[in-house]
Amino acid sequence: MSFMRRLPPFIYLVVLVLLSARYFSTAQGPPTQPAASAPALSQEKIQALVRQAADKDLENDKKLRDYTYTQRDEEHKLDGDGKTKSTETRTYEIMVIYEEQVRKQVAKNDKPLPENDARKEEEKIQKVIDKRKAESENDRKKRLEKAEKEQEDGRQFVKEVADAYNFRWVGTENFNGRETYVIDADPRPGYEPHFKEAKFLPKFRFRAWIDKTESQWVKLDVECIDTVSVGLFLVRLHKGSNIQIELTRVNDEVWLPKHVALKLDARVALFKGLNMSEDVTYRDYKKFHTNSTIVPLGEEEK
Repeated sequence: MSFMRRLPPFIYLVVLVLLSARYFSTAQGPPTQPAASAPALSQEKIQALVRQAADKDLENDKKLRDYTYTQRDEEHKLDGDGKTKSTETRTYEIMVIYEEQVRKQVAKNDKPLPENDARKEEEKIQKVIDKRKAESENDRKKRLEKAEKEQEDGRQFVKEVADAYNFRWVGTENFNGRETYVIDADPRPGYEPHFKEAKFLPKFRFRAWIDKTESQWVKLDVECIDTVSVGLFLVRLHKGSNIQIELTRVNDEVWLPKHVALKLDARVALFKGLNMSEDVTYRDYKKFHTNSTIVPLGEEEK
């Protein structure tokens, strides 16, 4: 959501986020009904649009690695009635180290970390720097190739979304000053997944807002409509869990996460129930320049 820790591909991200139980935040009520003034798109045109959006999302993910930013997580633990029992916030700086994004916590409950905790965070970053400095060229190549393969797998997963759903044209809507197509998607009966992770797709339905000019999804509202089990009862995600994701245009070159809201009802390892909502915001995007200097811990930049 490197938004968060990061935020990459389309529904792939959505599913991973929902199952990870620690990425995003609260659902806002049902969306308002968009105006259906423009001619409706056919199922085939919508499928082509979803595939275009998948390709755009891959490009966004690649460009995201060129940016640093600030991520703020606000977690609400809920009681059985859905009322907040406790709230905790964590703020992170996301930085680029040797072609890889890492995050450093800088605040808790909107207050700077105590000196000891801040030092631990700095030491954690220094370990990453030292590890990458000692990395051989061959190991670096393998690491980057692995990352590329994961991105390609994500792209194939997202492209399968176009075949896994029946799409319904809802209309058009002005979203943050841009004209968007609004599309609803429901699982297609009898769908047989080609990609292993795609077996979860029939458990979700979603509404997507896709920018008319750039064929870029700018908002997703995804709902879990059936229990999802991961592993041998390791995680069970319950019906009704919801995630919303909003993107924003940055530097007139890339769409990056702006806000993620998650409402989660799940059970971990048969006994631990998770009833929570989380709100994640991203800000202060800055393009990382390759000539920037990473200063070792305890040294000042000359």
